[in-house]
Amino acid sequence: MNSEELKKIQTPLKDKYREAPDSAVYTLKAKGKLGEGISCKVETGKVLADAGLHPATGGNGMLACSGDLLLEALVACAGVTLGAVATSIGINIKEGFVRAEGDLDFRGTLGVSKEIPVGFKDIRLFFDLNSDADEEKIQALLKLTERYCVVYQTIVSGTKIDTKIVNGSVLV
Repeated sequence: MNSEELKKIQTPLKDKYREAPDSAVYTLKAKGKLGEGISCKVETGKVLADAGLHPATGGNGMLACSGDLLLEALVACAGVTLGAVATSIGINIKEGFVRAEGDLDFRGTLGVSKEIPVGFKDIRLFFDLNSDADEEKIQALLKLTERYCVVYQTIVSGTKIDTKIVNGSVLV
């Protein structure tokens, strides 16, 4: 896809969202079914992913760890966003790789120490790009990717989450 093709697709959407801001609000959904042992079958829209405990918390390593899934969602979103931004601003990326890694102290999630926070302490996101773009354009690409990546912004903004248990109902 080139810049003109992307603009052709996105311009009518942007115009619609400017004229009717409420039409830009979508509710994305995810659901899963608790499985055997300590697992959850998550519907991704394309495939089922079986999630379970990380080996550092007693898992056998055969199921996807939710922390890994979070990093994978970040990599996917950042990669797609970077590709769209590069296309939009005319940067040719010959080849590119995205990698995320994060540090967890499992004493927090296992309740070994109340002083240790639960969750990632640090996350690092790397883009390895083969491009002829100069350093200024590459830095603009990085800044715009950070700005428009949904998962990145959700993580860095600390989005509020409401939780509830619905007893006896099947959540659909």
